[in-house]
Amino acid sequence: MSIKSDFPIFNRQINGHNLVYLDSGATTQKPQVVIDALIDYYTNHNANVHRGNHTLSDEATTMYEATREAVANFINADPSEIIFTRNTTESINLVAYTWGRQNLKAGDTVVLTELEHHSNLIPWYLLQKEVGIDLEFLKLDSTGNVDLTQYKEILKTKRVKLVSFMHVSNVLGTILPVQELVTLAKQNGATVLIDGAQSVPRFKTDVKKLGADFLAFSAHKMLGPTGVGVLWAKRSLLDKMPPFLTGGSMIDVVGRSDVTFADVPQKFEAGTPNIADVVAFMSAIEYLEKFGLDNVEKIEKELLVYAVDELKKVPGVILYCCGDLTAKTGVISFNLIGVHAHDVSTVLDSIGVAVRSGQHCAAPLMKTLGVPATVRASFYLYNDTNDVDQLIVGINKAKQIFGV
Repeated sequence: MSIKSDFPIFNRQINGHNLVYLDSGATTQKPQVVIDALIDYYTNHNANVHRGNHTLSDEATTMYEATREAVANFINADPSEIIFTRNTTESINLVAYTWGRQNLKAGDTVVLTELEHHSNLIPWYLLQKEVGIDLEFLKLDSTGNVDLTQYKEILKTKRVKLVSFMHVSNVLGTILPVQELVTLAKQNGATVLIDGAQSVPRFKTDVKKLGADFLAFSAHKMLGPTGVGVLWAKRSLLDKMPPFLTGGSMIDVVGRSDVTFADVPQKFEAGTPNIADVVAFMSAIEYLEKFGLDNVEKIEKELLVYAVDELKKVPGVILYCCGDLTAKTGVISFNLIGVHAHDVSTVLDSIGVAVRSGQHCAAPLMKTLGVPATVRASFYLYNDTNDVDQLIVGINKAKQIFGV
């Protein structure tokens, strides 16, 4: 039976066609077990966590903290190092507003890449204006990967305090040489933050082996609910960082003129958290562990090769950075000569194919590529070659409509 049968949304038709979902880079679809877990929580266990002695509160707290342990095991971390946020964006902002403002000063350098999502750009832009830090961007080579020679030169000549980069590009699917980037940063005394939004859902992540200091990712990109992000950080850093938000739950003792804060991770989880979605995230993790991340990676690699081969057969299609496919995940950005990316996406939607079009929250990368926008097809474990074939049908339909 097709894996799609686990996902009720694939029973839908879009404009009279079976849904072909090629937008998993933005958010993944949810298996029935995750939906059931959400319903079960609200139906049988709903209560606030960490605050009550009654049965429902105890159950909710146990389920919430069980997910924290599951997330920790998923990336080989300690549960006390797992902070629940709303998304990857909030996780990176948390680091910028707490660790960044505590440790970065005028003249310090933060190294980013031209690939970065806006979530790993804007917080540092604001810190640049506020504090006076310098930003350096690693340029891309012809394969869409970063220039390591430039990186080494920056580390040698600048006062680099932080290196912050995405593990996998959400636009090109490029897998950055994380181990080398981290090792070189550490040799030069820099702290490292990894945006794992596109990587943690696709292949095994071990924070102890990575050697970084921070890792951010989101539940909704790995079959889980929206509204749940994760920040992993070394305990030694979390203990020294000030709170990000203040209020209930994150305190120890409150007086009329003074306050002491709770221990981590509660120090960084002010107010009522997104309990139900965190609880349902557990089912997403269990589903992925049962399916196997090795199988996720295998499916994406096979579809990537197949899709690139098929797209190359279509005259007028421009592919971006599809060199070494072994160093990429299942993400393809392309354009159709003479047709805007939004128009291509609209035609594809008319036959039930969901793709993303635009700048993908990566405006600086679009400037590097020299285009206003691209069409992006991104695969996940529920996709197959039939989905790619329908994509090709849609592109050919766009060519006919616009006379390309």
